[in-house]
Amino acid sequence: MALTNKQLPKLGFLYMDHVLRFFDHSNFKGWPNKIETVTYHWGKDKARFVKEVKRKKIDVLIGNIPATAYETFREIQRELPNVRFVPSVDTQFSNKSKENVTRFAWKYDHPIPKTYIYYNRPNGAKFLEKCEYPKIIKKSYGPSNYGGYFVHKVDSAKEAKELYANKKYHPMYFQDFVPMEADIRVMLIGHKPVCAFWRRAPEGEWLTNTSQGGSMDYMDVPKNVLDLAVQVSKDAKAEYWACDVAYGKDGKVRILECATAFAAFPYIRDWIGQYIMWNVSEGRFRKPHMPMFNWEELGKIDPSLLRTMRHITFGAYNASYDGAYFGKTKKMHGDGEKYIHELDEEYKVYGVKKRFTEEWPSEIYNYQDRFSLKNLKSMKVPNLKKEDAPSPDEADESTQMPKVSQEELKEIITSVSGIGKKKFEKIIDELGSSEEVVGVLEQSPSILLNIKGITKKLVEEITNRWNLFKNS
Repeated sequence: MALTNKQLPKLGFLYMDHVLRFFDHSNFKGWPNKIETVTYHWGKDKARFVKEVKRKKIDVLIGNIPATAYETFREIQRELPNVRFVPSVDTQFSNKSKENVTRFAWKYDHPIPKTYIYYNRPNGAKFLEKCEYPKIIKKSYGPSNYGGYFVHKVDSAKEAKELYANKKYHPMYFQDFVPMEADIRVMLIGHKPVCAFWRRAPEGEWLTNTSQGGSMDYMDVPKNVLDLAVQVSKDAKAEYWACDVAYGKDGKVRILECATAFAAFPYIRDWIGQYIMWNVSEGRFRKPHMPMFNWEELGKIDPSLLRTMRHITFGAYNASYDGAYFGKTKKMHGDGEKYIHELDEEYKVYGVKKRFTEEWPSEIYNYQDRFSLKNLKSMKVPNLKKEDAPSPDEADESTQMPKVSQEELKEIITSVSGIGKKKFEKIIDELGSSEEVVGVLEQSPSILLNIKGITKKLVEEITNRWNLFKNS
């Protein structure tokens, strides 16, 4: 049953001084209750910010976290365990740096250009002497390539070493050069593609950024690109998401960038707002209908107008729908021709659940602070004690949770007196999956107290049974 006004969670916008706002109240048209705002003022503002969120009794905090505040918000999230961040701090892991995008892709085995990461600069310099060229050198820290201005193509070890000596980029982050036909930006909401466009480099150039003279168009984005973007969004557990996919001259597709922080037309921010309202209200609000390849039609509109258009809606196809363009139109997609409304079934909008555990804890993955650059005067930075550069060999590094099937987990939890099959199913439903339940048992069992019918005594018993299983 849909939630009443009193039952709806209290929403809050996460704003930051000096940072452009992605959302405002107009993106959440129709929300009946007051939407709070909390602004992070940087510096030593963490304690005040946490106190304000608690005072305003915010249940869902909505907004992107810039790279330079990411680690602080890791700490803030731990102090607000009952607040849902949208997107979650784990989902925003890739916002922080290109290195984080790479580690995310390594973990989930997504195709990316071969990438090298060196915090130990002498080791990096030795590799640059013997590797093949050209290479692409990027500034890692930060969510984007700033219009291509911090992305460089080098053709020799001399060029590479001079660039690092001059720019002081840290870590040394570089990739094999992949000749591209173009790259494709795909934006997704609830894992469904809602906008996609090609970006092509000018004749004789390699950067595709429009700020560097690249061109863009919306037509005929390939199925394999959309499918890759959908899978990446699912692995990030993202309410909304954007992927930049390289379409190589070798016919292969590779992830270049992905994040929740991206430039989006106003109508897309409206759609995200509608999606979040639907997602947190248990059906009180209508799920937005965003037909596949809508971007091909909208892309025919002059960009200056498209940048101001708001509150665009589409009717879902049904047999009697008057003038339903998307109900009649067919499109070549993959191996054959399909109706666009059939593709809406293939590319569904999924409800993303709250995360209860951390996938990317900073104690493991905050390399930028653990291996900071000690000397900016030259490439000759002293060795970092015994801790050499993290490398692609660490791709499988992750928080190691005990492996347990749902049936085994059921047996463990239902062995506690007072918990039967129905209560176990309720735990799974509330937390989203057996993997989330395991994460809660490992990291914060007290979260189980938020589930109706679960008492402190039951949590203690469940925790004891879980520890016995782990140590057996």
